[in-house]
Amino acid sequence: MKRRRLLQAATAAPFLSATSGFAGAAEVRSRVRPGEAGWPPEAQWRQLGMAVDGALIKVQSPVVACRTAPASEACAQLFKSLKNPYFIGDDVALTQTLGWVDAWTSMPSAWAVAARGTADVVAAVNFAREHRLRLVVKGGGHSYQGTSNAADSLLVWTRRMNGIRLHDAFVGEGCTGPGQRAVSVEAGAIWSQVYDAVTTQAGGYVQGGGCMTVGVAGLVQSGGFGSFSKAYGLASASLLEAEVVTADGQVRIANACSHPELFWGLKGGGGGSLGVVTRVTLRVHELPEDFGAVNLTIKASSPAAFRRLIGMVLDFYRQALMNPHWGEQIRLRRDNVVKVSMVFQGLTRSQAQAVWQRFRDALARAPDEFSVEFAPLAIVSTSARDFWAPSLVKRVLGFMSTDDRPGAPKTNLFWPGDEGQAGQVLHGFQSAWLPAALLREDRREALADALFAATRHWPVSLHFNKGLAGAPPAAIAAARDTAMNPAVLDAFALVILGTQGQPAYPGVAGREPDVALAREQAQALERAMAELRRLVPDAGSYVSESNYFEANWQQSFWGANYPRLLAAKRQYDPAGLFFVHHGVGSEAWSPNGFTRL
Repeated sequence: MKRRRLLQAATAAPFLSATSGFAGAAEVRSRVRPGEAGWPPEAQWRQLGMAVDGALIKVQSPVVACRTAPASEACAQLFKSLKNPYFIGDDVALTQTLGWVDAWTSMPSAWAVAARGTADVVAAVNFAREHRLRLVVKGGGHSYQGTSNAADSLLVWTRRMNGIRLHDAFVGEGCTGPGQRAVSVEAGAIWSQVYDAVTTQAGGYVQGGGCMTVGVAGLVQSGGFGSFSKAYGLASASLLEAEVVTADGQVRIANACSHPELFWGLKGGGGGSLGVVTRVTLRVHELPEDFGAVNLTIKASSPAAFRRLIGMVLDFYRQALMNPHWGEQIRLRRDNVVKVSMVFQGLTRSQAQAVWQRFRDALARAPDEFSVEFAPLAIVSTSARDFWAPSLVKRVLGFMSTDDRPGAPKTNLFWPGDEGQAGQVLHGFQSAWLPAALLREDRREALADALFAATRHWPVSLHFNKGLAGAPPAAIAAARDTAMNPAVLDAFALVILGTQGQPAYPGVAGREPDVALAREQAQALERAMAELRRLVPDAGSYVSESNYFEANWQQSFWGANYPRLLAAKRQYDPAGLFFVHHGVGSEAWSPNGFTRL
């Protein structure tokens, strides 16, 4: 661990000269913890509680409490409930990921302001700044990097701020020109709520996340991919305006006409670094007639056949799928299996079947090498307006899972494939953008070789919707005007390698993370990614789905955009009130965010 920290410090050296010049940097050299001199006394906490009209919470974690009674019925029920992402999201002390072995463990804040409006956020920000507190912001709580929790901190919890308002002709504050269809969403809303309001109820489309329980504001600030990003681009590129509470406690409206650098930084610069976003307004796109999905499994008879199959998949993708109609992923497994989990938009089911018939024919010509599981429901489609609707048929057929708590809203839905992430403990996670140039005739064999070599160590997932090669020119142009690493613009896919365990927590007897297994799997994952990095040594990485131990994170996450982001940080948060792991300006602080370097 010490070696990793030294590597991070060495990598950050070129940027430290910029951060050390922050205006007001000398004002805060360290933050205070409970019991230390300067920690607010009870009377001051009561004053904050009155200022937020009783929304101040003394935080206690139910998982931490299990350490004293791990065999109790209550503890058993808790760990069962941790597979429900809505249960996790409704608890101020919990995060969707419980930790990352050898990196971080989800720990509750000392206090939390359960904000019901922007004024509550302002009060919390001012209190944290005036008392030198570590401040944390949590909406959906999905951060793999652990940025939505920190021990000994004050938490701004936006879950109760979930209002949604549709606009027929939105014009940003201070801007002129024709209005456009849009939706304004408060910071605590999650994507299932937005899809219900915009698509199911109003017949429009907003580019959001594939996982329905992810927070809207956090995803937009990180760039934001959804299943149909190959058609509609980044969620951040659809941002029209944001209401933000900055470090000085001011409420600012950021758009292309007002605070343009803050606005640009919020479009992919990472959540929690520049301010607390309390509302976003996003462009609403025209909804196509149909959405659909393709699911099939192909088993190769030998490693040699599997290597050939990988080449066939890449060739088929290049010819038929690298366009706005297709998204999601294909998984290459160590047992010589290809698992296809794709979605499509703007095509009928028969049109989608015709696209895949060519691939089916190629597989049928080698029956001794490939066996295909292609059931009647392998290709399905539905009215796009009904895609996120909570229909009984979808639940019965297993296409959707629901919040099983008594009285839960019927719109509390999530995809079954996302259930494995609820309450997870990460063992390792890495990602890298693969440029479309790798699909050229003269490079495709090398790519297939690298992917095959990687699968000898760990499964590999190709997320095609998380690279914009093949997207419409307008979507690429809009993405270029965000803070995202420009590598996303010509990437045909984001390759992801991940490994995790089910709900576990240190110190809870019988339910502790398997550290030895985690380290073994993380090493295998590292070997797999090394095979790909030989081919693409300087590939960028997506900040929301990345390696906690990334040494060169500034370049990896933001590339040439990082200096501009750092300048925005200097302007709007000169004293570094907002800190997240591997966030903009975080190289100026100790890894826990309590001490300025």
